[in-house]
Amino acid sequence: MSIGHLDRLAGQPLSGEGLHAVVKKILVSPADGWSDHVMRVFELGPGGHTPRHAHDWFHVNYVISGEGSLFLDGVENPMTAGAYAFVPAGAEHQFRNTGTGTFRFICIVAEAQDRGYLK
Repeated sequence: MSIGHLDRLAGQPLSGEGLHAVVKKILVSPADGWSDHVMRVFELGPGGHTPRHAHDWFHVNYVISGEGSLFLDGVENPMTAGAYAFVPAGAEHQFRNTGTGTFRFICIVAEAQDRGYLK
């Protein structure tokens, strides 16, 4: 069991090619009893973005706050609080903060895909 608050979680600033102003927080994982999946929150500061990339697994996303966009298969999709997306395996995608505050979104992936990726 795991009960917490997003604002009290320590974040892990991410660095690497194509990453700018990105912090990752793990909310729920196998360590909390959710076998096989990880619920993460990404926080993108103003001007922040993830790399434009594709991989062999899907993920599910839900926007918590802020203004951003999801580039998905050649289309830039505006996203604000309440927006959600299913990113299929193999689809080229990228998240961007298009606002002036922090853009926060949930990203759920299989546990195996969280290991070693965006760390």
